[in-house]
Amino acid sequence: MNTPHVASVLGMTITGVSGVPVTVECSVADGSPADSKILGLPDASVRESFSRMRAALDSLDGYTWSSRKILFNLTPADVRKQGTGFDLPMAIAMLAYDQVIDADRVAGTVFFGELGLNGALHPVRGALPALIAAAASGARRIVLPAANLAEASISLGSAVDIEVMCAPTLEDLFRLLRGEENGVQRVRQRPVSAPRAQPDLADVKGQPVGRRALEIAAAGGHHLMFGGPPGAGKTMLAKRLPGILPALSDEDAFTVTSIRSVCGMIDPERPLQSWPPFEAPHHGATAVALIGGGSPVVRPGAVSRAHRGVLFLDEAAEFDRSVLDQLRQPIESGAVTIHRASGVCTFPAQFQLVLAANPCPCSRAGGSGGCVCSSITRRRYQARLSGPLLDRVDLVVDVQPPLRGALLDHGTNEEPSAVVAQRVLAARERAAARWSDGALNSAVGSKELRARWQPADQSRAVLAKAYDSGRLTGRGYERVLRVAWTLADLGARTAPALDDLVEALAFRQRAFGMAA
Repeated sequence: MNTPHVASVLGMTITGVSGVPVTVECSVADGSPADSKILGLPDASVRESFSRMRAALDSLDGYTWSSRKILFNLTPADVRKQGTGFDLPMAIAMLAYDQVIDADRVAGTVFFGELGLNGALHPVRGALPALIAAAASGARRIVLPAANLAEASISLGSAVDIEVMCAPTLEDLFRLLRGEENGVQRVRQRPVSAPRAQPDLADVKGQPVGRRALEIAAAGGHHLMFGGPPGAGKTMLAKRLPGILPALSDEDAFTVTSIRSVCGMIDPERPLQSWPPFEAPHHGATAVALIGGGSPVVRPGAVSRAHRGVLFLDEAAEFDRSVLDQLRQPIESGAVTIHRASGVCTFPAQFQLVLAANPCPCSRAGGSGGCVCSSITRRRYQARLSGPLLDRVDLVVDVQPPLRGALLDHGTNEEPSAVVAQRVLAARERAAARWSDGALNSAVGSKELRARWQPADQSRAVLAKAYDSGRLTGRGYERVLRVAWTLADLGARTAPALDDLVEALAFRQRAFGMAA
């Protein structure tokens, strides 16, 4: 039998948090092995795949490497190829070219994995996006490293028909493709695991205003800020927001898990994240850590890892102001687009922002102890949170230490998260039924928001007074309407009442005395 001119297998590259199918073509030409090339916009890790592939092929029992000039072509050629996942498809393409495996056995199969020099298959980032893209492309099978078994076991739904296999080594896969005994595992889908136990609101003693703000934020998807002295309960409240948010939809769960897959943060015990994520970066985080970036491989930042969940910035005033101000665009657009000379990456970033800040550097301005900071020092400290950023926060709460009785009375039973979560879910269902696209109150389009309800009489007068006094901006006016709608949904009312507007305006009062 004549050696085929070109052998091809299916691979995958990850762009953003999505997989892009790639055809890996292999051919041989006259020349030295040193002249071997990989075509199709490979990055450094893909170019290194050749050396890893060659060493791994040398470890196979039944295959002899021959020195020659080898050409690999990765198509589509105009898509940047990145990551170590091309090691495996290049090795399989080489085996198919040399006819030591039957080309029919690899037809319709996507290969995605990193090779060690001894032929072991190492885990790769982005296994779930690769699996989703392979199923969408019509592939009948995908082969992943055994170390990615947790992701491989995620069910894509009964309507998706794709065989998933995990191989521990190239040798095992080689034996499988030759019809010999092997250690390749055919993966069984596993049921969705319950989330880990979340912090409960029942642990929070007192703080009725803070609890009320959490419930409103959860019901409408609003951004929130807690101000006040240390020890008052700001962080404790913020960490309990995910526990009253509804579970993610199937689509959102796949997106959130894909982001974590690309970041290498999959939980082996609970691979599919079906609950809202919670991200709390340190105040020393850089812009790249918070927003995303990096070179040569662009990775999601904390804002994307918090997609459909909560981004909590504790000690917000300690963050670099230029880093904080970069949150303004993702808050408005719900996505982060990172431009590099090699291309553009877009990551989803629809999160709820929760800020917590002390009133001054000594942290005693709002407490019982005497503040040692001058007025200028306090103003400078408070100015680290810019006006444009704060204008995007819907709810601001001045958290004070709980009353002595609430703290010392251990027999007091506070309302648990499960009860609050039921009210939040009911309010969200009312909002989804009202708006045309089922959006949250915080995300509904401005045109539809204004067309649905027009404040009149006393409500109009209250809003006009707030605007004329400088307490309300144009953006702030819309955000007050959104919060008022959420309050109406929590109260099972068909439209915001005067009390809803007044309460929404009260939550627009800026911490540190800033105007809304």
